Amino acid sequence: MLKTLFFAAAFAMSLAGPAFAQQAPTDPQIAHIAYTAGQLDIAAAQQALDKSTNADVREFAELMLRDHQAVNDQALALLKTLGVSPEDNATSQALATAAAAKHDELAALEGPAFDAAYVANEVAFHQTVNNALAETLIPSAQNPELKTLLETGLTLFTAHQHHAEHLAAEVK
Repeated sequence: MLKTLFFAAAFAMSLAGPAFAQQAPTDPQIAHIAYTAGQLDIAAAQQALDKSTNADVREFAELMLRDHQAVNDQALALLKTLGVSPEDNATSQALATAAAAKHDELAALEGPAFDAAYVANEVAFHQTVNNALAETLIPSAQNPELKTLLETGLTLFTAHQHHAEHLAAEVK
C-alpha cells in the first residue's frame, strides 16, 4: 500500500514539479502523458490477467485493457489527424519509473494478496490520473479536440475509479 501511495505522490509531484511550475504543459506533452498513463494501465491489466484467478479481478482487468486501449487508439488517431507528435517529458518518465516499480512489487505477490494490491493500485492510479486530468491536463489543453478527448477520458476513468473502489471493498 505504501508503494501505491508513493506512485500516486510521484505522479502528482511530477505534474507540479519544476518542468510545469512556470508554464503549463503543451498539447504534445499532454498527449504523451495521457498516452503513457493509458499504456501503463494496459500493462497493469495484462499483469492481472496473467496472475489473477479471481473472476471479478479478471473482469475488471479486461475492462481496463479494453477501455484504455480504445482511448489510446482514439488519441493516436487524433494526433495523426492534427499532425502532432507526442513529446516525452519528465511527467511521462516519472509515470513509467513508478509503474515499473509497482509492476515488480506486484510480480512478487500471489493469490488474494496480488488481487488486493492490484485493485488498491488501480484505485490510487485512477484517483491520481483523474485529478491530473481535471486540474492540470484538461485546463492546459489548447486544442479543442484534444480537450474533448481528455474530458471523455475523465468521464470514463472516473467510472473506472468507482468500479475499482467497489471491487477493493470486496477483494481483501
